[in-house]
Amino acid sequence: MTIGLLIFLALGGFVVGGLARLAVPGPDPMPWWATILLGVAGMWIGGIVAWVLFGRSAGFFLSLLSAVLLLIAYRKLVQKRPLTGPGARRAA
Repeated sequence: MTIGLLIFLALGGFVVGGLARLAVPGPDPMPWWATILLGVAGMWIGGIVAWVLFGRSAGFFLSLLSAVLLLIAYRKLVQKRPLTGPGARRAA
């Protein structure tokens, strides 16, 4: 049961994190494990928001939206680069 949950989290995190990286333009130099962590964090935050607002678990869209917002915040606050324009295409 525990190994199945870990596999589900890894695969789900990889899919959600990968799609979030595709949704935000520009390069995102991060390893595969950081993509999984981004996706898992998006699923977790999306689940909490859905539970508070709707009283039920999050769907795929809310998890993806949360991961995209996390990636945007990471790029703005940690990498200090814009989302659009010539500065968005430069590597971190």
